Amino acid sequence: MGNGGTDNPLVIALSGKIDSGNSAQIEETIKARRNGCDTAAVVLDMDKLEYISSAGLRVLLRLKKDSKDLRIINVNPEVFEIFEMTGFTEIMKVEKAYRTVSVDGCEVIGEGANGKIYRIDRDTVVKVYKNADALSDIQHEREVARLALILGVPTAISYDVVRVGDSYGSVFELLDAHSFSKILAEEPDRFEWCVKEYADMLKKVHSIHVPEGKLPSIKAKMLRAFGRMKDTLPDGLGDKLMRMTEAIPDTDGMIHGDYHTKNIVLSDGEVLLIDMDTLSVGHPIFELAQMYNSYKGFSEYDPEIVRQFQGFAPAIARRFWTESLKAYIGTDDESIITDIEDKVRCVAYARLIDWKMRHSDLDTDYDIATIDLWKTELTGLLRRLDTLSFDAAADAQDASNELELEASIDNLHRVFSFVDEHLETMGFSPKAQMQIDVAVEEIFTNIALYAYAPGSGTAKVRFEKEADPPAAVITFLDRGVPYDPLERSDPDIALSADDREIGGLGIFMAKKLMDDVSYDYKDGQNILTLKKNL
Repeated sequence: MGNGGTDNPLVIALSGKIDSGNSAQIEETIKARRNGCDTAAVVLDMDKLEYISSAGLRVLLRLKKDSKDLRIINVNPEVFEIFEMTGFTEIMKVEKAYRTVSVDGCEVIGEGANGKIYRIDRDTVVKVYKNADALSDIQHEREVARLALILGVPTAISYDVVRVGDSYGSVFELLDAHSFSKILAEEPDRFEWCVKEYADMLKKVHSIHVPEGKLPSIKAKMLRAFGRMKDTLPDGLGDKLMRMTEAIPDTDGMIHGDYHTKNIVLSDGEVLLIDMDTLSVGHPIFELAQMYNSYKGFSEYDPEIVRQFQGFAPAIARRFWTESLKAYIGTDDESIITDIEDKVRCVAYARLIDWKMRHSDLDTDYDIATIDLWKTELTGLLRRLDTLSFDAAADAQDASNELELEASIDNLHRVFSFVDEHLETMGFSPKAQMQIDVAVEEIFTNIALYAYAPGSGTAKVRFEKEADPPAAVITFLDRGVPYDPLERSDPDIALSADDREIGGLGIFMAKKLMDDVSYDYKDGQNILTLKKNL
């Protein structure tokens, strides 16, 4: 056996029993084996040891004093229990013997940053870690998974640790589990269901407040990453990236850290989040950035990468990202989605650049082109953005009460849908809804035809509810030519058709049908407000 330090340890195999009758003899045997190699780390292989008494434990204690790097490996469960009971697992390195599992030919149902998840049989899966010395990783993941489960995240807890090839694996019971990646690839009609469940799970995770000190900060991790790559950006933009990242609010909300469709599974009718070793706390932007990279960023130069990793087409990945973001934020408002997505992309590209710098020598045309693409996108975003912060909940609330769209007659149906959806929640009669729709049509049509003529522009429609007395307040805002339609005299409806002026009826009808109509010009905007009492 070896005789020089921890890289070449002295391995001594022990078998049978160690008790009062033979402990002295075994101790002498160990001393004899160590003779001439006292500086070597000692490893006791207990693969065939069946029993140990207190006399045997005393032998180990004395050996530990002489060999600080003592390791005990391949301990069977019964002997390991003795070591745990007596506290030996706290004072020396003791490694349990693990049963061996093969994943040859097994289906991969999930994959994360640190390992792959294989289905062993209908009821059981095993996560195989990429790190060959993964026992500490396994212990960490079991601890954070228990924390997540206690705090309300539906997940699975490993019930066994096994050897898989040269590494280790955690065994989970996941009855007939299918990842969302597989569902999206094989059942396209369930796309909307996957989006909803995916977004709902994400909102659940982010709503959980984690006790202080239980999980690391994702922001701290990103600052370290951005610090490594910032000097590759031009014009001081790396320093700007650091300042904006520093300014992102610190929160105690849970972050999964590797949230994509291979880590969401449907098991026996229940949606579960798996692969919990990347749990942390922080602002949702860091989670969304990882998600963006999973579906778009990482495969932006070569779209087929997403098919290789997720198992479905690039077009599905892009659509899934967009629809999931809308469902998570709670709006279809393109201006809000674009604003948040730009901030997310900024963090996402910075993460990708750091990752590429650490995992590649950048000595191929492919690597150079990929990182150049990400740097170009990031540079453009950093020159436009002044902050990376956003409040998804507040933005969603604002979005639910406000619609911004192109001032075009073609969008009138969207205005009707927006207004009518709010009116129905207030209990307006069909007659009152019809009267409001008439007024809404007249005002929006007037903006669409005249506010920006001969050009085009946008309009906002804002819906508010008043409580005392109950009323619906609908406000139209545009940045077109300043114009107060209320200054126009009401048409004389007693005149004959030949004598009547053409025009003016729209605002007249709005005033007659509403309880109040008002106009203001403020901050460069026409602001016209309709009010209808319930």
